[in-house]
Amino acid sequence: MNWLTNYVRPKIRTLLGRKDVPDNLWHKCPACEQMIFHLELAKNLRVCPNCGHHMRLPAKERLASLMDEGFATIELPAVPADPLHFRDQKRYADRLKAARAETELDDAIIVAHGTIGGQRAVVAVFAFDFMGGSMGTAVGEALVAAAKLAVLQEAALIAITASGGARMQEGALSLMQMPRTTIAVQIVKEAGLPYIVVLTDPTTGGVTASFAMLGDIHVAEPGAMIGFAGARVIEQTVREKLPEGFQRAEYLNEHGMVDIVARRAELRDTLSRLIGLLTEPAARRAARPSAEVLALPGISEG
Repeated sequence: MNWLTNYVRPKIRTLLGRKDVPDNLWHKCPACEQMIFHLELAKNLRVCPNCGHHMRLPAKERLASLMDEGFATIELPAVPADPLHFRDQKRYADRLKAARAETELDDAIIVAHGTIGGQRAVVAVFAFDFMGGSMGTAVGEALVAAAKLAVLQEAALIAITASGGARMQEGALSLMQMPRTTIAVQIVKEAGLPYIVVLTDPTTGGVTASFAMLGDIHVAEPGAMIGFAGARVIEQTVREKLPEGFQRAEYLNEHGMVDIVARRAELRDTLSRLIGLLTEPAARRAARPSAEVLALPGISEG
C-alpha cells in the first residue's frame, strides 16, 4: 500500500476541497529514502536536507542558481536533425521531437553568458533529461560557439557536464565532436582565458574522454559519478575488484583527478572566486597569499 497515494493525498484534497493536487508533492531521496516536500527540495537546490545527497538538477534551474540576474542564453547553431536517418526501436527524428517536447530545449545543452558573482562567464550546461545528455553534433557546435563567445567577450568558459557520452544515433559524427570540443577548449586557453569544468552526476563516456578533463580547474559535486566506462565493464576487463567509491567525486579528488569537491550551495561562490583568481593580473596573483587559495573548498596543502 502506498501511504502517500492512498492516504495523504486524499486527505489533502479533502482539506483543500480540490481534486487537482499535483502528484509530485513529495520526493523520496534515493540515498536515505526520506520523504521531502517538493518546495523544501526546490529551495535546497534538489539536495536532500537529511543526508546531503545531490540529486540531478535541471539545466535551467542550474543556470538560475549559478548566474547573476540578467544572464542571457544564445540560440544553438543549426545542425542536420537526423543526418544518418537512424532508426532503432524508434526513428531518431521521433526521439528528438519527444525530447524537445518534454524538456522544452533544442538539444542536450544550454549556453548562457553573463556574470557569476560579478565575474564575466560563458556557461555551457548539459541537460541530462534530454536523451541522457548525450553529445551529438548539436552539442559539439554549441561548445564551439561557447568557446568563441568566451574569447569575444574575454570571459571565462565554464562547462557543467552531465552526460552518458556520445549519442549513438549519430554514429561517427558524434565521435567527431570529441576532437572538435578539444580544439574549442584550446582556443579559449590560447586566448589566456580560464576554462573551468564542473562535473556533476553522471559524467561518462566521450564527454569525459574529451573536453570534460581538460579544465584548468575541475570542480565536482559530492557523490557525482565520473568515469569513462562503467564499473562493471572495467571489472570484467581487468578482472579485479574495484576500490570502494571508485569513479565517485571524492575518490577522484583524493587521487588527483578532481581539484575541488563543492556542495551545490557553495558552487556559485566557488566559481566566482576561481574566475577571479585565474583572471587577475599575474603580478597580483604571484603576490597573493597562498592561504587565500587554500581557503577554497576542497583545496588542501600537500
